[in-house]
Amino acid sequence: MKVFSQYRRKFMVLAAAIAISPAGYAMSPQEILAASDAIRNPDFPFGLTNTLVEYRKGKETESSTLAIYSKADPKGGQFRSLVRYVAPARDANKLILFSGKDMWFFDPSSKASIRLSPQQRLLGQASNGDVVTVNFAKDYQAVSATEEDTQDGERQTRHAYKLELNASGDGAAYHRILMWVDKTSMRPVKSRFYAESGKLLKTAYYRRYQPIFGVERPTETVIIDGLESDWVTVMRYSDWVKRDVPETWLQRDYLPRFKPE
Repeated sequence: MKVFSQYRRKFMVLAAAIAISPAGYAMSPQEILAASDAIRNPDFPFGLTNTLVEYRKGKETESSTLAIYSKADPKGGQFRSLVRYVAPARDANKLILFSGKDMWFFDPSSKASIRLSPQQRLLGQASNGDVVTVNFAKDYQAVSATEEDTQDGERQTRHAYKLELNASGDGAAYHRILMWVDKTSMRPVKSRFYAESGKLLKTAYYRRYQPIFGVERPTETVIIDGLESDWVTVMRYSDWVKRDVPETWLQRDYLPRFKPE
């Protein structure tokens, strides 16, 4: 299985490098989406630090630091995550568990866990569903892929696939997403997230690509409100580490006993 995992990882990197094979095989919209997922996320358990900063009219208003531990479900392939608040001090060691379609918030002071919605805002424009690790190809169906030029988060023009994603089940955080994926590298460029009413909720730019576990991955996501363009939330990812994520950590009943390592 280890050899197969290594082969799969090499294959996904190769698939991310080209949209059409030498034999002329064109990737389907869903395959393009899966290739962009492989750029964003490793295919093994890992941990990282997510630092969120909210800006209003260019001024920092709030920040939060989270430690995230993620592991793919062996059955469906979607990630399950345990999120631990590191800062500010008033929130330290509070937990969010995302497993399957369930999301729970645990406060160690009350010893109580309550169900959360992935759509609920955690800080600024970042929702609970935005901070956990997600493979979009597991929750959405890419129904079309068209080519067009678009600007990335650095205001550089990229020739990209524009994917239209529809939620494929009730576990999806958003009803509809438009995602732009660089045609050459399969790097996600930006996404627009829509409510069921058709309202634009927010736009996210994937930026600052750096080598992480042998693949250039985005280390920053900039989220802009759908109505107020000067309301911005920046998520920065650091301290990536390949690590074991015990199954017990991903069980609601274990939350009161969780101790950070």
